[in-house]
Amino acid sequence: MMKTINKVLTAILLAAALTSCMGTKLEETYNKQEAKIDSYISGKGDGYISVRNGGANRLITKEGEGEELQRNGFVSFYYAGYTFNGSFSSSNLFVTNHQETAEQAKWNLTDAGYQIYEINLGDARLTQGLKDGLLGVKAGEECEILFSGKYGFGNEVFGMIPANSAQLWKIWVVGVAND
Repeated sequence: MMKTINKVLTAILLAAALTSCMGTKLEETYNKQEAKIDSYISGKGDGYISVRNGGANRLITKEGEGEELQRNGFVSFYYAGYTFNGSFSSSNLFVTNHQETAEQAKWNLTDAGYQIYEINLGDARLTQGLKDGLLGVKAGEECEILFSGKYGFGNEVFGMIPANSAQLWKIWVVGVAND
């Protein structure tokens, strides 16, 4: 009986140690992704506005006008999503509804018809990184939103996106409504 209890306790302690080790390794991965994001942003030089909201960084490449998107507001936009590992290229593109981006990448369009995407910022379909990154955008703004895998799909594989992947989203905001 005592041997059985010792085996069970040993198994529990081993499982706890492995889980702790995996959590530490995952945090190290996310910290490295954050460092690459910071390096990418600082390498852009002057002429860009950088905004940090929660777990996301928004690099504004063209300022918009009017009201800023609030937490439960609606935003309409074009997008191109990339996995990010320090830089981005067309080969890392995983989704787009932006015609020019699709054509330049020789991409088979994900969202046929190049339709503007409209969503409430509180919608559960958005990752935390996109929610944080879109918060505060204005109509006409063009930006890049970057975030670590912690604020993306985490430990889940999502379509072409590997688990724990950092992401870069190019966003072309068409409109904002905070009704």
